[in-house]
Amino acid sequence: MSVTLKEVQLANGETIAYREREGGEKKVLLIHGNMTSSKHWDLVLNSMAEEYKLYAMDLRGFGKSSYHKLITSIKDFSDDVKLFVDEIGLRDFAMIGWSTGGAVAMQFTADYPGYCNKLILLASESTRGYPFDGKLSENEIPRRFSRYEDIKQDLIRTIPVQTAYDTNNVELLKLIWNAVIYTKNQPAQELYDEYVQDMRTQRNLAEVHHSNNTFNISHHHNGLVEGNGLVDQINVPVLVLRGDRDFVVTADMTKELVEDLGAKAKFVELKDCGHSPLVDDLPHFLKEVTDFLNTEVYK
Repeated sequence: MSVTLKEVQLANGETIAYREREGGEKKVLLIHGNMTSSKHWDLVLNSMAEEYKLYAMDLRGFGKSSYHKLITSIKDFSDDVKLFVDEIGLRDFAMIGWSTGGAVAMQFTADYPGYCNKLILLASESTRGYPFDGKLSENEIPRRFSRYEDIKQDLIRTIPVQTAYDTNNVELLKLIWNAVIYTKNQPAQELYDEYVQDMRTQRNLAEVHHSNNTFNISHHHNGLVEGNGLVDQINVPVLVLRGDRDFVVTADMTKELVEDLGAKAKFVELKDCGHSPLVDDLPHFLKEVTDFLNTEVYK
């Protein structure tokens, strides 16, 4: 199946790059997470059944998309998704949101009913966000940050990763991913090298951390901000997938997610998978996805 890299101009002045894979009548939009882009969906684009027509976009500030205006919230990303699908005429599609992409997909589905018909959350952050703990000096005990300005100066995650991006420190980036994401299987070396270079296209690292830190569509206070209750506006069937070896999204975060979504959601644990089931067990991931998408009423 051929995959074509395209780009489209949005009404807000941003340019969104995306990959389009030919397929049948069933449409699926893939939303990547932090430190990635549409490039990291390549195993799915190459392997998912031909009955599905796939779209994978680079969010603003990732991959080959532009980054003219700073992202300050998950809603900024989801509003871009709305402009994107309107621009290319995409309606009545399923969404798969991975990690931070899960938050983007939830926000979009809540804000814009009538577009997404089924939602799949892969290793997604919680409906209550993803807390950012950092420190500003070597001697400081890590603490939950509340300000974007502090996240930019964080010595644990932000500055080391940004420095690795800027200096093309492939060894450090692979060390990080091997420690928390590719803890079981790793991509083929050539593909892994491509992934690392793709990571370095990210221009919004601190802004994404801040957006995740302040995201909360639940009815609960998340320790930083009160929830806005938008989770109630997600009125499509939801499949929640998490690997039992995921060191990025905790079991408690997924428990929050399932609890807040309620009866509309079904949870499936992916055995012996980490934060990237695409690499750990692609056949199992694709089976769960296609079973869900092919079920008329998911119970």
